Amino acid sequence: MKLLENKWALVTGSSRGIGRQIVFGLAERKCNVIVHGREGSHLDETLAGLKRFGVRTAAVCGDLATPAGIDSVIRGVAEATDRLDILYNNAAIQNAWKPIWEITPEEWLATFQVNLFAMIALCNAFAPGMKERSYGRIVNLTSGIRDVPNLAPYSVSKAAVDKYSCDLAAELRGSNVLVNFLDPGWLRTDLGGPNGEHEVETVLPGALVPALLDDNSPSGRLYSAQDYRDLER
Repeated sequence: MKLLENKWALVTGSSRGIGRQIVFGLAERKCNVIVHGREGSHLDETLAGLKRFGVRTAAVCGDLATPAGIDSVIRGVAEATDRLDILYNNAAIQNAWKPIWEITPEEWLATFQVNLFAMIALCNAFAPGMKERSYGRIVNLTSGIRDVPNLAPYSVSKAAVDKYSCDLAAELRGSNVLVNFLDPGWLRTDLGGPNGEHEVETVLPGALVPALLDDNSPSGRLYSAQDYRDLER
């Protein structure tokens, strides 16, 4: 098993669902983890579950829908560690289900704020330090959703995540800061709903693959977590 000892990772939206599974998977690989939620009380269950792994942990809070919340997350990471090695931009929201022509500009903007603009702000905060240290793994969560016009703000924001990830990967080419995007699959979570194709636990081990890449591996690529379901944890 490839380990991530002495590395620090931030996983946004890790109070439950996919984010919680990712922090557990990283901790199993001996990575120190920073969990994130909008409020501290939301993180109690995740932090309790991390105790069995014997790694260092920290919690940061902040609503990614607001500049103040994003700043709170950035400050919290700086207080927890002098470096961030791995960044999982997992937090996301969906718009309310309605006909595409009834979706308001405010709903479009709110979805893009959390799913794209907050992600960009966190990359801007942490990627330069990764570049200076010649090591970093940035994993931006995307989606395979298609042909669902009622959720257009969500799907379009995720398409923008893909393009931004490729552009950031190009900017960081040759620095050993690898930027990739991860499709977790359609999972039974609060966001994915009860009709998802897979249990949330199936996001592992595939979700860890972009964080475990060898130095100077290719960057700017899509990884599908469900493609790795048969790998050993």
